[in-house]
Amino acid sequence: MTTENGILSIFEPISLEQMDDVKLLNRVDTKFVINQNRLPELLKGLDEQYYVLDIDGVRMYPYHTTYFDTEDLLAYRNHHNGKLNRYKVRLRTYMISGLNFFEIKFKNNKQRTIKSRVTVHSGTPVITGQAEELLLKKSPFTASELQPKLSVNFHRTTLVSKKLNERITIDTGISFAKDNLQKNYKGLLIVEVKQDKSQESPILKRLHHMHVNPARLSKYCLGVLSMYDGVKYNLFKETLLNINRILS
Repeated sequence: MTTENGILSIFEPISLEQMDDVKLLNRVDTKFVINQNRLPELLKGLDEQYYVLDIDGVRMYPYHTTYFDTEDLLAYRNHHNGKLNRYKVRLRTYMISGLNFFEIKFKNNKQRTIKSRVTVHSGTPVITGQAEELLLKKSPFTASELQPKLSVNFHRTTLVSKKLNERITIDTGISFAKDNLQKNYKGLLIVEVKQDKSQESPILKRLHHMHVNPARLSKYCLGVLSMYDGVKYNLFKETLLNINRILS
């Protein structure tokens, strides 16, 4: 049994069906990056506050995501520049179930993230049918403007608060790919706290006590910086330096 599985085994399980009440498609997101070795410190004692998503006995489950962007990486640049009312477009495959979702994440000028999605039949990175209809309805983009720019694989654990309208995702084994290029971030954890409104929570208190500050770098932005040369990154510099320290 791995250290991660040993820690997660003490949490009470929650099923996908039971988690439906905590979808949080309209939410406040806060991201953190830590070394994977600190996971026991992060989760110690939190089994009294959170359930863990359990899918057929699996508590760390694989995802594959393809991100779409314009030729000049407008979605990336908008995130880097801190532009509000910005969009992220992706195709996500849940590897255990084989389900595919085309998703649009909208970050509004109130710092809330609103996610819209539709089920699609294939994990092939094309925008047609219901995906194209959603794109036209929920974003300023057309399918012809967007291209698959990056793919990411990772394993995710999801915690669900027993008391608050809150979910925690913990991503590990993160690797990016574009054409024949690949970059792995072995040992890095990206922790995301998702709430219906900003509020104190047990895991936020724990991260504060661990002296872990929020990071403004998403997986997509980290992947772009890893796979593309010459992109602007000065506003992400502090987080990148922190990641290098974490992995050193």
